[in-house]
Formats: sequence, structure tokens, C-alpha cells
Amino acid sequence: MASTEGLQAYEEDNLLLSLPKEKGWAARHLYLFQGFWCPSNFIEGVIKFQNHFLAKDSDVIVASFPKSGTTWLKALTFAIINRQRFSSSHNHPLLTSNSHELVPFLDFIFHADNIHDKLSHLSNMTEPRVFGTHIPFPSLSQSIKESNCKIVYICRNPFDTFVSFWIFANKINPHSLHQLQIEEALENYCKGTIGFGPTWEHMLGYWKESIATPNKVLFLKYEELKENANFYVKRVAEFLDCPFTEEEESNGVIESIINLCSFEKMKNLEINKAGTFDRNYGKKYLFRKGEVGDWVNYFSPAMIEKLSKTVEEKLGGSGLSFKTSP
Repeated sequence: MASTEGLQAYEEDNLLLSLPKEKGWAARHLYLFQGFWCPSNFIEGVIKFQNHFLAKDSDVIVASFPKSGTTWLKALTFAIINRQRFSSSHNHPLLTSNSHELVPFLDFIFHADNIHDKLSHLSNMTEPRVFGTHIPFPSLSQSIKESNCKIVYICRNPFDTFVSFWIFANKINPHSLHQLQIEEALENYCKGTIGFGPTWEHMLGYWKESIATPNKVLFLKYEELKENANFYVKRVAEFLDCPFTEEEESNGVIESIINLCSFEKMKNLEINKAGTFDRNYGKKYLFRKGEVGDWVNYFSPAMIEKLSKTVEEKLGGSGLSFKTSP
């Protein structure tokens, strides 16, 4: 057993040496792996996930590009699926745990752990299991693609996503000798050199899949979810084959879930004001403003022109468009 794992580690090390590498934002380096830029602190977990994860038909995967509403969608999905187990009032796990702890990243789960212990733990988890991922659709494990598990994907307009990512990257690396200037960061973003980027390919992969297999992938936009949370919470429940009953609707269950998972509620919980999750990221950095259109406070006219041009070039003709102001 040990020799097999040793061989795999040796092969992974050799693979890393062969991959193109760039300086990262939130991570030290980015590796060009299977067509996307994988952060150095994720890549071991991504490779092991691809090789070992066994999806179940009842699994639910919350997928996203970083800083697109991941924390929010994880909370909503967990609350929708588990609404019979936990009431939304006093004893809900979301009041005492961050949503990333309740809906763990597949990209993290396998990192530096004994694979066999991890697989045993995963197989014994309460079903339906709910996981998160930032991995582009083509690089998901075959078992996810071949099973009947469901994927709920959220994306956000590229302007707000960029600002949120840039601020987050600088916050989690406050002592870095190289704080990323916003113009330099935008240059990288437009080129696609960002963790799990290029952004455009990431969104288009799930977008096309949601059109090809609408029962498998549900594609959500952050701005639409904010504008009409009630409609989309119902839509997610229907997609996951656990629609709300008329009685639940009349009893305000949907509204209580929306309130439980609201930005203000989660930001003000003690559990989210201190401590870390996963790669020692501070929980407090997960909650900034959560607004649509905040990017206008950071962009110069030249930056607006650059990103607008890139978005048109990369997404034009795809049918995918975004609302960039409230």
C-alpha cells in the first residue's frame, strides 16, 4: 500500500515539474493543469480527487468560480436539502458552522490525507452528500460526469468577481512583499492567469453543460439570485428533486431559509468573525459587501474598456450575459 502511494507521490512530483508555472494571487504559484490555472495549494488535492473520488447518484455538487457567491450558495443548498433535519430557527448547523465546513471542497478533501481513510469516511457520510468545487467542468472526476448526481453552478459578473478576488487575495497575503496592484491584476485576469481560470472557460464549460444536460447542471447567476431569491431557492429545490410543498410555502419556510443564509446574517455570526477554514483562510475575509456593481468604485475608464473588450471577445455569441449594476 505504502509503495503504491509512494509511487503516486513520485508521479505527482514529476507532473508538477513538467507543468507551466506562474506567480499566483492567493496562492504562491499557479500551475497550468488540464487547460486551467490550478493554485499550488490545491493541485495535490485536485489530482487525488480526480483519481479517487467515487460519486453517488444522490450527491449534490455546488460548483463556482472563486468569489462568485460560493459561500452563499453552499449555505442555501445545505439549508434546502436538510430542511427536514434542521429547522431554520435556533439549532441550525449554519448558526454554529461556516458553510464551507458543512459543504467541504472536493478540491481540499483529498489534500495530504490518507486516501483510504478519507474514502471510508466519505462513503459513510449521511446522504445526500453535498460538496463544493472550483474545478472547471472538464476536469471533474469521471464518476461525477457518469453518475446521476446534480451540479448547481453559480457565476457572477466578471467586473465584481475580479474586484472581489483581487481584494481577497491581498487580504489573505497582508505581509506579502508583492501586493498585487489592481491594473496588474486585471492584466492577469484578462489573460486568464488566475486561480481556476481562465474565468471565461470556467463559466462556458458549465453554461454549455447546463444547456446540453439541464437535469444534470443548473446554472445560476449571482445577480439574479440576489434580485429574486425566493424564485431561485424554489428553482434549486425543484432541480434537486425536493420541491417545497404548498404547506411549506404558506408557513414561510422559503423565507426563513433565505433569511438564515442572508449575507448580513452570516457576516454577523460570531462563528464567521474569527478562525479559519481549509487552507487557513480567515473566515472574516469571506464576507465583504456582497453587492452588485461595487466594481465602479475601483475601475478606471481604461480598465472598464479593457475588461469590457475581453468579455465581448471571450463570451460574445455564447448567449451568456451579465447584469453589472444594481
